[in-house]
Amino acid sequence: MHKLLSMGGLGAPEIILLMIPLSYFALIAYCLVDILRSNFKDSTNKLIWVLVVLLAPFLGSILYLAIGRNSK
Repeated sequence: MHKLLSMGGLGAPEIILLMIPLSYFALIAYCLVDILRSNFKDSTNKLIWVLVVLLAPFLGSILYLAIGRNSK
């Protein structure tokens, strides 16, 4: 199996480069699913967090995980 990886297949650098966008989209998807499934104290907070994550995906997701999860 190691020969397949070294003979033009996927090596460690390629796998790492594939993992970066996959984890980026997984983070965004996780935050959006968590927002949509959660009950917030104020109903407009849900809409605001969805918009923040959609308009600024990486920063919005990090902000939601740091701040938004506490506002439920």
